[in-house]
Amino acid sequence: MQQLFRSLLIVFFVSCFAVTGYSQQPADTTPVSIDPELLNIFNAKVPKKYTIGGIKIAGNRYYDEALVISISGMSVGDEVTIPGGDNFSKAITNLWKQNLFNNIELYITKLVGNVIYIEFNVQERPRLSNVFFKGIRKSEQEDLEGKIGIAKSQVITENRRRTAVENIKKFYFDKGFQEVKVEVLESIDGTAAGLSILTFTIDKGKKIRIGNISFVGNTIPENKLKKQMKGTKEMSHFTLKPDTAQPVYGQKSAITFKQYLKEAGFLSLSKTKQFLDPWFRFKLFSSAKFSRKKFDEDREKILEYYNSLGYRDAVIVADTQYITKKGNLNIDFKVEEGRKYYFGNISWKGNTKYKDSILSLVLGISKGDVYNLETLNKRLGKGGGEGGGDVGSLYQDDGYLFFQANPVETAVYNDTINYEIRIQEGPQATIDKVTIEGNDKTKEHVIRRELRTIPGEKFSRSDLIRSQREIVNLGYFNQEKLGMNFDPHPETGTVDIKYTVEEKSADQLELSAGWGGSIGLTGTLGVSFNNFSVKNILKKSSWDPLPTGDGQKLSLRIQSNGRAFRSYNFSFTEPWLGGKKRNSFSINYYNTKFSNAFDPLTGLPNRKYADSSYLKSQNIGISLGKQLKWPDDYFSLVYAINYTSYTLKNYPAFQQLNVKNGSFNNISFRLGLARTSIDQPIFPRNGSNFSLNLQFTPPYSLFRAREKYTDAADSYKWVEYHKWRFNGEWYVPIGKPMGADKNRQFVLKAAAKFGFLGKYSSFLGISPFERFQVGNAGLQNNFGIIGYDIIAQRGYPVYDNSDPRVNNTDQTSTNKYFTIFNKYVLEMRYPFSTNPSSTIYGLTFFEAANGWYDFKDYNPFKLRRSVGVGMRFFLPMFGLLGFDYGVGLDRLKPGGKLKDAASFTFMLGFEPE
Repeated sequence: MQQLFRSLLIVFFVSCFAVTGYSQQPADTTPVSIDPELLNIFNAKVPKKYTIGGIKIAGNRYYDEALVISISGMSVGDEVTIPGGDNFSKAITNLWKQNLFNNIELYITKLVGNVIYIEFNVQERPRLSNVFFKGIRKSEQEDLEGKIGIAKSQVITENRRRTAVENIKKFYFDKGFQEVKVEVLESIDGTAAGLSILTFTIDKGKKIRIGNISFVGNTIPENKLKKQMKGTKEMSHFTLKPDTAQPVYGQKSAITFKQYLKEAGFLSLSKTKQFLDPWFRFKLFSSAKFSRKKFDEDREKILEYYNSLGYRDAVIVADTQYITKKGNLNIDFKVEEGRKYYFGNISWKGNTKYKDSILSLVLGISKGDVYNLETLNKRLGKGGGEGGGDVGSLYQDDGYLFFQANPVETAVYNDTINYEIRIQEGPQATIDKVTIEGNDKTKEHVIRRELRTIPGEKFSRSDLIRSQREIVNLGYFNQEKLGMNFDPHPETGTVDIKYTVEEKSADQLELSAGWGGSIGLTGTLGVSFNNFSVKNILKKSSWDPLPTGDGQKLSLRIQSNGRAFRSYNFSFTEPWLGGKKRNSFSINYYNTKFSNAFDPLTGLPNRKYADSSYLKSQNIGISLGKQLKWPDDYFSLVYAINYTSYTLKNYPAFQQLNVKNGSFNNISFRLGLARTSIDQPIFPRNGSNFSLNLQFTPPYSLFRAREKYTDAADSYKWVEYHKWRFNGEWYVPIGKPMGADKNRQFVLKAAAKFGFLGKYSSFLGISPFERFQVGNAGLQNNFGIIGYDIIAQRGYPVYDNSDPRVNNTDQTSTNKYFTIFNKYVLEMRYPFSTNPSSTIYGLTFFEAANGWYDFKDYNPFKLRRSVGVGMRFFLPMFGLLGFDYGVGLDRLKPGGKLKDAASFTFMLGFEPE
């Protein structure tokens, strides 16, 4: 027995450390032989020093003996003084601090001379084996499991129990339950020793909603103050308070609704709507939950709003919260607005670079403007952001990185405040070092060539923002994780800049199947490598899985359903030809065959006839682009040359030409002028895209006699035309960002498009090739293989002869495709997710478009209109996925159904024009 080895028992136990629910084991009453030498240790009148010869730990299940000894702070060889020493009490205190044990006992088990042997007998706290919840739904239990602050296998302490209860209450407080009660029951788990189960019994109580929010002492209309409270909303309701006096603009004192109508002479509702708001209360779809954290934030927003209106002394004297008989929470605010202030004289001091008049013009604040300190700081450039147009940006764009502007009140009289803006311009900063971190795949030179911040050049804030935009537009990095850090050195007048990036997947895979009308089921396999490296293609070590990092683009795509249809596409782009200037080089090739594949006897599709009637086209094109410096470096110029051949075999592509067999050739040149200033390619928030393109062929008919054009096949053997295209897109952010995420903001997209196809000769008709197809072609269009530009219009089929707005003066097959078109688009977009791994946004749209066959019939106001909604999903691996539901307004007939005028549009891989 263990007692045979123990001669003396010393128990160091402090009752205040006892844990409720755990009792001590009954004392062993078996007689024990005690060594008299051990008794003399504590009976001695003179303290004596002893050396610890050994330490043992008993009762430990989970903790290593060496660990427990280490925590105690005692070790073999230590000297202790008995009686009177505090070594043992310190050791037990050290163990108690860890909250690992319920009980700790220390024994002296042996004495040899002045050497003692001790033993710690510990009782470990139980560990959590499982958690159960009572009184709540299963879905709530799943939500709570990860939020209570204690996990399985963790030691159960009183602190952790309290934390769990507090977290549960907070969870329900945020959901509007303000009277939550939580009870905790701890029970032993019989499956294993040292394990316990915690059961939380939860009584949520009644959900309390905010019934009414009212203000006292305000002259600002109550509804305007409530609009500032984004996280504290009233319940949905509609009430009219005609007998309640409310503050009204233009009135010296608060008046009732009835009084106002009497004074206003019973004006119409539309004329008096701006004055009715004080008496009307209308809230719909409001959660009305009360959150203390959001309430405190909203209090500050109210004061900020007052400050923005010039009431810089405004305070909330008190806010009273009480439960009504209906169980709702009412909140009453008592405010003291104080005086409304205005800006007085604003003077400048310390400026040598710019005159006072220039700085005052940039500041944009005049004497008599409503006082707003936040606006003043923002105009001085103290608020940060990328907008520019402030005094700070003016200086920093000219190298004054160390610029400071401090507004100082010089006089306050009545309601007017005078300011002196004290400026410290400092030296112009020069860029010293520019470093890049985080580019694991992309070569550094690919990023560095996009930067406008060059070592040795003068610092410029606008160059810094432009560099950030160019890195984002590469498409290789997470735009939300792009960082720019400064390390200024005022003593040397230099600054170091460090860009930090996070790589994201830039390659795309297209794997799809679709129904292509008469050709049936078609499969598509495509890959796009958007950060390819040609020079490393022969290096075996670079294939991981492909050579990447040089910013080149390689695309391969195959479509086929067997013999009826197949298409091969290849393209390659080098954005920096030669590596020194932004001169892009592209080459592309495609080969497409579309077979009629119909049985001549039955008229039914039959693939065995695929080689007896078909249209085949091949194209190869080369283009060279150059970035321009004038008017600014957002402009680029593109030169391109293309050759396309068309081969017809018993294929009625152009019925009005009566041509079913023959070969046609199209050699064209293209000049394109473009300007792109969007902030990012996937979901632009600001900026614009403009392009003007001229595509033309040699004018063969001007050098060939008219009589040599004997038939239609010979007339178009060498296709001739000149084609003009214009495209303009604007992106404008609307309102303020939603919540803390600055990317959650409505964006308005406005677009205008125009196209015209002309001819050189009066005796030769307009080319049947390179026309414009207007309508919802969707994924089923295949006539693009003979050179038609597909101009998508949501809500309308490709042909709609019943539409009175379409010019159908010529119904022959070729003229189903227009020589002129106009298109206008308005889209309101909102991002649901801006995560680079899955960018998702919704949109509503209004479109108007039409096509014409001849310029004399052209009428830019005779348009087909449509409205609708849509969604876009951008996944890095698959590119763009989207759909639109459009309603053709001019297809709606009196008494007709909406579905007869509507259609779905699906898109995969790219956004249609």
